[in-house]
Amino acid sequence: MSTHIKLKKGLNVKLLGEAERSLPTSHYIHTYAIKPGDFRGIHPKLLVKEGDAVSAGSPVFHSKSDERIQIPSPVSGKITAIIRGEKRIIEEIHIEATPEQQYIDFGKAMPVDLNKEQIMDKLLKSGVWSYIRQRPYSMIANPSDQPKAIFISAFDTAPLAPDYDYILHGKGDKFQAGLDALAKLTEGKLHLNINPELNLTKVFSNAKNVEITSFSGPHPAGNIGIQIHHLNPINKGDIVWYINPQDVITIGILFTEGKYDAVKIIALAGSEVIHPRYHKIINGCCISTLVENNVTKGNLRYISGNPLTGTKITSSGFLGFYDHQLTVIPEGDHYEFFGWAKPGLNKFSFSRSYFSWLTPWKKYSFDTNLHGGERAYVITGEYEKVLPMDILPMQLIKACIAEDIDGMEKLGIYEVDEEDFALVEFIDTSKTEIQQIIRDGLELIRKEMS
Repeated sequence: MSTHIKLKKGLNVKLLGEAERSLPTSHYIHTYAIKPGDFRGIHPKLLVKEGDAVSAGSPVFHSKSDERIQIPSPVSGKITAIIRGEKRIIEEIHIEATPEQQYIDFGKAMPVDLNKEQIMDKLLKSGVWSYIRQRPYSMIANPSDQPKAIFISAFDTAPLAPDYDYILHGKGDKFQAGLDALAKLTEGKLHLNINPELNLTKVFSNAKNVEITSFSGPHPAGNIGIQIHHLNPINKGDIVWYINPQDVITIGILFTEGKYDAVKIIALAGSEVIHPRYHKIINGCCISTLVENNVTKGNLRYISGNPLTGTKITSSGFLGFYDHQLTVIPEGDHYEFFGWAKPGLNKFSFSRSYFSWLTPWKKYSFDTNLHGGERAYVITGEYEKVLPMDILPMQLIKACIAEDIDGMEKLGIYEVDEEDFALVEFIDTSKTEIQQIIRDGLELIRKEMS
C-alpha cells in the first residue's frame, strides 16, 4: 500500500473556463518556434541558419557549455526566421512545417534491454534529454550528475490545469517504456506521485519500477517542489531530477518507435475562451489557429501555462516548451470606482475582505488588475497558510532581496522554485513580485556555485 500524505496548507483558486474533456479534430498549424529562453541556464550555439531544412529531431542549437545538451526541431520543415533581441540574444527560431512530417530514425530499443549509458546516449542524441530537469534551479539536468531521485507528479492542482488522467488514457505501454528508461538513470528511487481523488486511471496505478505516493490537499499539492520537500528534501549539494508525465510518453515513443515525437495534448482554458477544451498539438506551435474565433472580444491576456505561473504571449505567439496549458483571461485594463467600498460578492478574497467567502464553491473570472500598487512590505502571517513547506517564506524572500547567500542557504533556497511561491504572490497584500525575487535569488546562487 502506497504512502499517503495529506496537505492542509494551500489554496484552490477556482476559475471559470475549465477545459471540457473532448478532443476535436487536430488543427494543421503551419508555424512553430523554439524559444531558447524556455531553457534556463542554456547559452545557445546555433546549428542552423535561415533557409535550412530540418527533420523532426534535427538539432537546432546546443548548449555552449555542454554540447551534449541539444534542442531538436519539433517538426520537419524549413527555418524561416531567427529572431534576435537586445545584444543579439536569440529569442525565437521559427520553423515552417511541411504537411507530411519526416522524422530522424534514432532506432528502436526497449529500455529494459539497455544499460544506463546506452539510454543516456539515445536521450542526448535525440534531444529528448531536454525534457528532464533538475532541482535546484529548475534547469535542464546535467547528464554528468548523479541524481539522488527522480520525481514525476501525475496531477496538477494549478487553476484550470490539465487532467493527466484524461490525457494519458490508453497510453500505458508508452508511459511504462518511459518509466523503464528513467529508472535506469538513478541509483535512487523513481517517484510517481498521484492524487487518489484525481488519478483514477490504471496508467498510473499499474505503473512498475516506481514508488507510488499519494498526495491530497489544495494547491500547490501537485507542485513537484512540494512533493520533493515531503519525500526527499534537497540539501546543499543534492540533485533531484523531475519530468512531466506527458513528457514521459515522449521518452517512451523514442524507445518504442525510434523517433522524437513532440505531439502533446494541452488544455485551452480560461473565462474568455468560447469553447474551452483539449487540443492535440505539436510542441512550440503558434496559438493563433487555436484561439481564432474561439475567444471573446476585447483586450485579452494570453498565457502560456497557468494563470499563476505562466508566461504572457500574444495571440500569435508560441506555446512554451514545458507548458501543457494555454489560458485566456481579461487583461484587466480598467479601473473600478470605489471598488474597495463594495461588498464584493463577485470578487475572490483570501483574507475575507469581501463577503464572497460565504460561497466557497463559486468560480470566478479573474483579470490581471493588481487592485492597488506596490506597498510597504509588512509581516502578515498569511504566507505560511498557503505554503506547505517547513521553511520561513518571509525570511527567505528578504534574504533574496538582500542577496544574502548564507541566509538563503540556511532558509532553504535549494528546495524552492518560483512556482512554489505563486500562491504567496497571489495573496500578497504588498503586491510584490515574489516569484521574480525567488528566481533572482536562485540565479544568484547558481552563478556563485558555477
